[in-house]
Amino acid sequence: MSREYVERRIAEALEQSEGNVTKARQKLIAWAMDDFRLLQGLTRPHMTGIVAHAIGRVVHKKSLPEEDVPEATKPLDMNESMFGKEILGLLRGGSSKFGGEIYDSVPTGHSKASKSHVDAIMRMAKKDAE
Repeated sequence: MSREYVERRIAEALEQSEGNVTKARQKLIAWAMDDFRLLQGLTRPHMTGIVAHAIGRVVHKKSLPEEDVPEATKPLDMNESMFGKEILGLLRGGSSKFGGEIYDSVPTGHSKASKSHVDAIMRMAKKDAE
């Protein structure tokens, strides 16, 4: 019965979102927050993996010294209303608390190529032209 119920709710979400899969997904997630039967039906086949991932994350976190705990596992220190603005700022290329552990280390802009690098490219281009 659970599988049929989930499939019926998925069909309903797809119909209400006029076939838009992304909107249907968002609708299902919102429904699942209030419908335990739907949530259980969606997650039951994946429960072993979900639990294994959660346990692995906690075990890994406990094995690290406090100062080495990855930033992503620490709670965000921001107002809920700022969360979306932080994501949009990050997408525009600004600095952000959200995703900082990933994007702070990504180089921005172009650095000047070394002479040996330029010479190597010129030799390859010359060789291709021959």
